[in-house]
Amino acid sequence: MTRRQSQVRERVVNDTPPRKIIHVDMDAFYASVEQRDNPELRGRPVAVGGGHRGVVAAASYEARSFGVRSAMPSVTARRRCPGLIFVKPRFDVYRAVSHQIRAIFADYTDLIEPLSLDEAYLDVSEDRRGLGTARLIAEEIRARIKAETGLTASAGVSYCKFIAKLASDQNKPDGLCVVPPHRGAVFVATLPVKRFHGVGPVTAAKMERLGILTGADLAAWPLEQLEAHFGSSGRWYWRIARGIDEREVKSDRPYKSVSAERTFDVDFTAEEDLRREVSRVAGYAWQRIERAQVRGRTVTLKVKYADFTLITRSKSFASTVPDFDAFEAAGQSLLGQILPVPKGIRLLGLGLHSLIEEDDSAPRQLGLAI
Repeated sequence: MTRRQSQVRERVVNDTPPRKIIHVDMDAFYASVEQRDNPELRGRPVAVGGGHRGVVAAASYEARSFGVRSAMPSVTARRRCPGLIFVKPRFDVYRAVSHQIRAIFADYTDLIEPLSLDEAYLDVSEDRRGLGTARLIAEEIRARIKAETGLTASAGVSYCKFIAKLASDQNKPDGLCVVPPHRGAVFVATLPVKRFHGVGPVTAAKMERLGILTGADLAAWPLEQLEAHFGSSGRWYWRIARGIDEREVKSDRPYKSVSAERTFDVDFTAEEDLRREVSRVAGYAWQRIERAQVRGRTVTLKVKYADFTLITRSKSFASTVPDFDAFEAAGQSLLGQILPVPKGIRLLGLGLHSLIEEDDSAPRQLGLAI
């Protein structure tokens, strides 16, 4: 698209009535379900997941006050919070609650785009229940979630997906934040770029080296310079810094694969280091798999060497991978095929393919860079 075409397109978009989009995000979902169902856990630091080499799948707000976060190795979490209580995940229960919540969403719109068990976008531009504003719709949805599940949800309301997601995190837990169109760019300007969708830790560090710390800093950069430093992503960064996001809320978006990958600060060659990192990435990926409500038959290991050479190794099962232990073991087995490594490794990824979705939808791809 030429610059002239882009300008014409943006004028057309700006002349179109803004969408009304809500991003609903459950508060510490897995941990909150456990605290709801077990009164002894209420008010105490709780982590879902764990195990000897496992990771934290979710942490209660009491645990987060100690610095415990999801995807953190359980040994690190215990060190930060000696009184931390680990509970085994019950994904069948989390899925059941998620279905309750989505049934509530369906009373307000058919345009629902789930991102995981605990969050979704809703396009409520059509006011099905005649409540008057997107704010009132979000307030009613949150009240019904609390009444029907006993759990709290935070919501962001805005004219685009990018800002609605940012807004849902603004007043957590049990909060609501509304950002109207005329406030979009101002809202984005005040936030750190590391919170932006599409700006991962590596990109955030690169931006920091360039002096880009906030949305305002990002907006000060010309498009040409952003493209020079960040390639095709530069246009996305230029647009979101101005509160521009034309993506529609799309329902029924099934998965082709679910994966996680991690780029290291230093290149690894030692088997002990590599096996530890495979275990860690497996934990990240399995969280994503459970949230996506999918099962699959093929495990794929992705390896990028220090010279950027990329290889993959895959292992297929006769039936779907039954649990995390089998998934991690497959990853370790695939790693074993390339040991000892001929050169340093800068990235490892692990994913699940040949998916069978629990809702029988068609496939799409879901990746997670860490």
